Amino acid sequence: MLTIRRLDISDARLLIAGAADKAREIGVPMCIAITDESGQLVAFERMDGGKVTSTTIAIDKAFTAAAAKKATHEYGAASQPGSPAFGIHSAIGGRLMVVGGGLPVVIDGEVVGGIGISSGTPAQDLSCAEAGIAHFLATRGD
Repeated sequence: MLTIRRLDISDARLLIAGAADKAREIGVPMCIAITDESGQLVAFERMDGGKVTSTTIAIDKAFTAAAAKKATHEYGAASQPGSPAFGIHSAIGGRLMVVGGGLPVVIDGEVVGGIGISSGTPAQDLSCAEAGIAHFLATRGD
């Protein structure tokens, strides 16, 4: 039998709050997705002005980060022609994201979920994902 640690809705709300605060600070409304450790959606917010086309991208970034246990920008570097993971972006029906903005959420060395952000540049998306995780880690109750 397995014991699985995963994000719950309260955790997801903390992650979204931190990411949304950063998005407001930089002036870029974002789509923010939170998944559990297996990449299944727990919560989603499209801030007013967040790009409609970024909805699926944010969800897939969170899916990739959690399920593959790897930041999406790391796949970006590894998926270029001649690199070991070239073409991986077409795996799983195209759901694996290779653009920055998706991070695994790690507690005590264990991936418990993922956060995916989209609507800005990859660097803006990544900074909002990092802010979401920082807020979550600083305010979560154990």
